[in-house]
Amino acid sequence: MPRMSSRTVAALCAVAAALALGLALGSERFGGLVPCALCLWERWPYRVIIALGVAAVVLPHRARIALLWLIALALVAAGGLAFVHVGVEQKFWPSPLPECAAPHIKVGNIADMLASMPSKPAKPCDEPTYLLPFLPLSMAAMNMIFALAFLGALLAYLIGGTGRRARA
Repeated sequence: MPRMSSRTVAALCAVAAALALGLALGSERFGGLVPCALCLWERWPYRVIIALGVAAVVLPHRARIALLWLIALALVAAGGLAFVHVGVEQKFWPSPLPECAAPHIKVGNIADMLASMPSKPAKPCDEPTYLLPFLPLSMAAMNMIFALAFLGALLAYLIGGTGRRARA
């Protein structure tokens, strides 16, 4: 099997991150799934990976390898955020985000109560969202598996020496 160039790996990283984001957005827009605050945080590393991957495609080899290492770091963050979210879903710990808690409604007159309510109902972070009803993995768990598999593949490329030898 021919060795993959670092430019190809950078492009694949950007595409894989775009597909992950696309799946999340598509499940929201077309599948009717409502993201919680942690779900929205979990998308940020993929946005960073897209930007780093696109930049790495056009930069010289040494800079490209450095950006691939930064992509690996972003994948650690993606996996970490997903891990925290899975723990919240399983009620191992409370969410670190205040947005995940129930809204605080002021007690008083009806107008004050209505004014303090959020305009769009939020999904609780400790309520798992399942993309496929027959698959007992929440979206957060699938994200964690994807991020760790993506990280493993990238590290195999970088540590395996292929990243140092493939110049193109």
